[in-house]
Amino acid sequence: MKSPASVTAPAHAPSALPQHQAFLLLRTVFTVAPIIFGLDKFTNLLTDWTVYLAPAITSLVPLPAQSIMYVVGAVEILAGLFVAFRPRFGSVVVAAWLLGIIINLLLLGGFYDVALRDFGLLVGALALNRLSPRRER
Repeated sequence: MKSPASVTAPAHAPSALPQHQAFLLLRTVFTVAPIIFGLDKFTNLLTDWTVYLAPAITSLVPLPAQSIMYVVGAVEILAGLFVAFRPRFGSVVVAAWLLGIIINLLLLGGFYDVALRDFGLLVGALALNRLSPRRER
């Protein structure tokens, strides 16, 4: 006996849909990267992050550059965790954070290539927001 079409399972599981795969890729990248970069603000293994801090920021915030980087690192770690657990909200946090980084780099000058790369990441964070499922209430 054949089962009705409304009872049969879909041909593809939701995880096989390209939109869901894109969502998983973006959520993974925007979770892992901010956490790794945030942790590195405490160790400076990848680079000396204070080089990327505009003097306008250090004159505005009454802390040494490395202390500012500790705060930046903590924010980046939190942003990555937000993306992991609340991707729709976390993606907006990451996009806003990237906008702040871009503004800082433009104020600093000389790192326009990095600012352009970060603009691409900002667009990716916004794409993650659009692909993120809405929470059911």
